[in-house]
Amino acid sequence: MSELLQHFSWVAALAALLVGLSKGGLPAIGMLAVPLMALSMSPVQAAVLLLPIYVVSDMAGLWLYRRDFSAPNLRILVPAGLAGVLLGWATAAWVSDRVVTFLIGLMGLGFCLYAWLRRQNEAAPQPVNRLKGCFWGTVTGFTSFISHAGAPPFQVYVLPQKLPKAQFAGTATLLFAAINLAKIVPYQFLRPYSAQALWGAAALLPFALAGTVAGAWLTRRLADVWFFRLVQVGLLLVSVKLMVDAWGMAPG
Repeated sequence: MSELLQHFSWVAALAALLVGLSKGGLPAIGMLAVPLMALSMSPVQAAVLLLPIYVVSDMAGLWLYRRDFSAPNLRILVPAGLAGVLLGWATAAWVSDRVVTFLIGLMGLGFCLYAWLRRQNEAAPQPVNRLKGCFWGTVTGFTSFISHAGAPPFQVYVLPQKLPKAQFAGTATLLFAAINLAKIVPYQFLRPYSAQALWGAAALLPFALAGTVAGAWLTRRLADVWFFRLVQVGLLLVSVKLMVDAWGMAPG
C-alpha cells in the first residue's frame, strides 16, 4: 500500500470522489473507482484500499437519506445481500475475477439494451417481488464482495419498479451500507489491512465526503427523467468498461 502514499495523485482523489458520488445517490458511478485506481496499483489493492472509504461514505449517505428509502425492498435485499457476501467469501479461492467481471458487465449491458428497446419509460412499474429480490440481492452482495461492483444487479431489479428518485437513491445507499459493513471482517481475513493502507484511505476521505454531498445535491435537483437517464447511461458505460477489463485480464 506504500504505492498510494508514494504516488498519491488526482487519479486516487477522483476515485474517492466517485465513491462519494455513488453514496450521494448515483450508484453506478462508484464502480469506476476500482478501474481508476487500478491504473497505479493492482485491482486487488484498489478494492482493499477503497473499502474503508466506502464504509465512511456510507455513514454520510445514511444520514442524507435517512427518510428516503423503500422498506419493502430493503427487507428482501439486505438479507439476500449479506448472503451474497458470505457466498463471495466462501468461494473467493475458486471464483475467477475475470469471469465475474465479464458477467457483471454483461448483465448491466443487457439490462440497458432491454430497457431501451422496450421503451422502458412507457412500461408499467413492476411491483416488489420477493423471489426476484432474493436472487438479485444475492448477486448484488456477491459481486460487491468480489470487486465493489454490485450496482448493475441492484439496478436490474430496482429500476423497473420506477421508484421516486430519492427512494431509489436511499434504497441503494442503505443496502450497500449494510453490504460494505459485512465485508470488513472477510476482507481482513483474505486481504489483511496494514497501517499504511488505513492512512492512505484516510487521506482520500475528504474527497469521498465531498462527493457524497455533491451526489445528494445533484440527485435532489435533477429532474426525474434526467436522473434515471444519467443512472442508466452510467450503468452502460461502467458495464462496457467491465467487459473490456475482463477481456484484458489474464485467465484464471
